[in-house]
Amino acid sequence: MFKTRMGSGKSIEMSREEIQSDIEKGVEAAVENGGVDPLAPDEIERLVELHCIPAKFIGIERGKELVTTFDGGSIKLKRLDISLGRIVDAQIFERVLCTDSAEFAHVDYSFKPIKPIVDSEQIEFKQALQVTVVPMFYGAMPNLSLYYEPVGSQPNPSTVMMEEGDIPKARRAIEKTVEMGVKDMVFVSRKMHEVGADGINFDTVGSAGEGDFLASLKAAEKLREMYPDICIEMGMSSEFILGMHGDLEYKGVNLAGLYPHEQVQLAEKAGVTIFGPVVNVEVNKSCPWNLARSLTLYKACREASSIPIHANVGMGVGGVPMSEVPPIDATTRTSVAMAEIGKMDGL
Repeated sequence: MFKTRMGSGKSIEMSREEIQSDIEKGVEAAVENGGVDPLAPDEIERLVELHCIPAKFIGIERGKELVTTFDGGSIKLKRLDISLGRIVDAQIFERVLCTDSAEFAHVDYSFKPIKPIVDSEQIEFKQALQVTVVPMFYGAMPNLSLYYEPVGSQPNPSTVMMEEGDIPKARRAIEKTVEMGVKDMVFVSRKMHEVGADGINFDTVGSAGEGDFLASLKAAEKLREMYPDICIEMGMSSEFILGMHGDLEYKGVNLAGLYPHEQVQLAEKAGVTIFGPVVNVEVNKSCPWNLARSLTLYKACREASSIPIHANVGMGVGGVPMSEVPPIDATTRTSVAMAEIGKMDGL
């Protein structure tokens, strides 16, 4: 019997046969849901072997390491009640945790609330850039839900559709928030680029449906026109785009229901330079099942892309259990699988 985990993080034991069965079922689920090619038999066998290594954590051969990018880096320690300040947090990520990049972010982590305080953000961000060496991103979420009532000015589409049955009104609200979101994303990103940001990270894209994705694509397109050399990372929120509107398109492609290998092609056309696909973990399934499913969809995304793919492998995504501090036995097996089998460019 081999120790592994559930998607919730619960420790369990499984036989080699049970692990292989779950991996095969995870691959089948990805093929059925995403319409992608399955993993090859030798890739499945390697994934089984990774889960049967008795060591608590594992690694890959020297020289085959992947680079890492982060979301919300400068506020992660604060979430653990370690209040050192964002600049010190960034230095810790660079000099203690040895990350390949770092990210500066506001605790609200959305473009809309950052806009009114962008001047003070520029000052502190510039200070962080001056005391760090690794590439430093400025990151935030498009988070179009903040533009809806009761915190925003636009009618909430869910309320309008469910209580009033007025679908055209709901769609108009979504379309309006796309316009508002693009303006805020471009404004804040431009300000951060001007003080020296090495990159801009659009994080948790699509959390408010396909309008959220559309706003991010349009913002990326505008920024690329303004700054041809700008680095834009786009990290998704879910494996497929939720169809809250139903008819929103980008370059003739309907956005609702797109999976990672389809999302990345539009992101690339918009001018995105690093793409972070997401596959959500199912907590009632095992880690072997979840990792196999994630890996199958990520590998298809990698093969469909000509820009770097930095797979999301954090809390509750990419085969990593849904726990506040992801267990190292699961994260290291995920990392090795993404490098060896998925051929990712980064994590």
